[in-house]
This record gives sequence, C-alpha cells and structure tokens, in this order.
Amino acid sequence: MKKAFGYFTRFELALWGSSVLVMTASFLIFDRENGIVWTASLIGVTSLIFNAKANPAGQALMIAFSVIYGMISFSYDYYGEMLTYLCMTAPMAAIALVSWLKNPCKGKKAEVMVNQLGGREYVWMIVIAGMVTLIFYFVLLFFKTANIIPSTVSVTTSFLAVYLTFRRSPLFALAYAANDAVLIVLWGLASGEDLSYLSVTTCFFAFLINDVYGYWNWRKIQRRQLSGKS
Repeated sequence: MKKAFGYFTRFELALWGSSVLVMTASFLIFDRENGIVWTASLIGVTSLIFNAKANPAGQALMIAFSVIYGMISFSYDYYGEMLTYLCMTAPMAAIALVSWLKNPCKGKKAEVMVNQLGGREYVWMIVIAGMVTLIFYFVLLFFKTANIIPSTVSVTTSFLAVYLTFRRSPLFALAYAANDAVLIVLWGLASGEDLSYLSVTTCFFAFLINDVYGYWNWRKIQRRQLSGKS
C-alpha cells in the first residue's frame, strides 16, 4: 500500500477512488444483480490509471477487461462490441503488452518509452482503419447487431486506440476517449430499454475522464523523457 501511495499522485488516487465510488453507486442503484458489470468496471478503471502512468500493468488488466466486457456485450446482442473486444482489443492488448515490456524507458520496467509516429504511418493507419470498419459493418449487419451505426463507429475508434497503444503513441488515450464517447451513446440507448445498463453507461463516463487524463499525462511523460530527466 505504501508503494502504491508513493507511486501514484494524490490526483491520480483521487481520480481512481472517485471513479470506483461513482461506478459502485451506479451499480447499487441501477443494477445490483450483474456483478460481472461491476467487476469489469473496477478492472477497467484500474487498467486506465496504470495506462496513464505508461505502466505495462495497464495492458495486462486491459486483456481481462476485454474478455469480461465481451461477455456483457453479448448479453444485449451488441455483437460488434463482443467481436471487437474479444477478437481485436484483447489480442492487441496482449501484443501491446509485449511491445511495452520490450521498450522500457532507460531500463525502468514500470514505464514505457513514448514513441513519436511519422506522417506516413498515420495515413496507413487511417486506411487500414477504414478497411476494418467496412469489413466489420457487413459482419455486424449479418448478425443483425443492435444499433448498428454507433456499433460500427465503435469498431473504428477501437481499432485506432489499440493500434496507437501498440505503437506507444500518446494519442492512444484520445482514441480511447473517442471510443468512450461512442459507447456512452451505445449503452445509453440500451439503458432506454433496460435501466440496469445505466451502470455500464456510467462506467464509460468514468473511463472518458480517465482517458483524457491519460493523454495529458503521457504528453507530460513524453516531454520529460525527451528532456532526458529521470
């Protein structure tokens, strides 16, 4: 516990604690039955606070979150979310974990070296994202996925997020924030039919705030690394 309090700043501990508090309150008010949703929320927000520190532990937790979230998505026929997280996010998180472990900052295993992408790579990334989106759209159409438009957009933002995570770019957090915004809409629509899903919607509100902070902190880490400071 002493190491944890020493590792995270007061703001980070407050952000994590308030996120857990809000998600727990939402679960107790709107759900109380699907403990798997609450469990996924806790794993997810803990993953994000480690990601914000550029710590590979965040990617290990993201693998667990992706598997559980895929199960939750299946329960509401959000096959796009299920396929995205089980077939793309979870495997890419595993690959990103290896990449992060292989690229520590000055030998520090708890912090990855931040990467700067070139212009051409962004172009190829967008082209590939478009192809992935098109393929997934027809797959989702085949499975008669609920709310197919936001589900398809979620595929795009998820791909950009996992690619940028693998490439160790600070922009991965903004891509995840965009994905959070889409998922707030997606699960907000589901909540209109079943109020228990409001706990999932609240979860992604918390994720959005954490991802915005993650981007800010990665830029801070990047400036520190470029300056040569420890």
